[in-house]
Amino acid sequence: MNRLNISEAAHRNHEELFPNHQSTLQTTDPELIEVFDNFAFDEVPAHSSLDSKTRVMMILAVLIGCQSVNEYKIMVGGALNVGVTPVEIKEILYQSVPYVGMAKAFDFFHATNEVLTNRGIELPLENQSTTGAKNRFEKGLAVQKAVFGNMIDQMYEQSPKDLLHIQRFLSANCFGDYYTRRGLDIKIRELVTFSILAALGGTESQIKGHIQGNLNVGNDRSVLVDLMTQLLPWVGYPRTLNALKCLNEVT
Repeated sequence: MNRLNISEAAHRNHEELFPNHQSTLQTTDPELIEVFDNFAFDEVPAHSSLDSKTRVMMILAVLIGCQSVNEYKIMVGGALNVGVTPVEIKEILYQSVPYVGMAKAFDFFHATNEVLTNRGIELPLENQSTTGAKNRFEKGLAVQKAVFGNMIDQMYEQSPKDLLHIQRFLSANCFGDYYTRRGLDIKIRELVTFSILAALGGTESQIKGHIQGNLNVGNDRSVLVDLMTQLLPWVGYPRTLNALKCLNEVT
């Protein structure tokens, strides 16, 4: 890597995630690596107040949204190298299921398990669930209201009767089964959700809703701008700009 015109900061940040990594693209496409590494590992992080651990957690989330399973596997290794725990990695993945759907999450579970197993981590990990069949709706609804406030009551009141079951699914499944889990706090879960939605594309309505949710739990505009800045190299300009447009409209 040092034979290329890679900045000291880019080299240092890359080594933090991937010590002694031998890139095949460095051999076949050195021009790309020079441009990308200087941008993604120097110029972009220089505009951030996020720590390495939080940054790479959100990159994992956005790679799931982008369906980039090969890059995700590499980044899981990098995440472990900077102190992201196996539970936190799995919880990012669990959090993605109600947003990307199991059809898209399936391969990421196997990829995650492969990396963890190769690192000598025994599976399954400790159970992180806090709800069961009898209380998942009640606890999920409570989390929904804690994040979104009175909007949830309005959604139930305004829902057509033939769609009311979807509102109940959101409360019991999306929030009751997933948001109530241990392993990630609510502020991180909302950042993960925002990252996934931004990467998916075509989700502007949901992005705006979760921008407000982030604001409500304490992730202010500066945090969300910082986050999208850090995700730009991985998700690209169009979806970054779309997410920032949503942020401007909400804030």
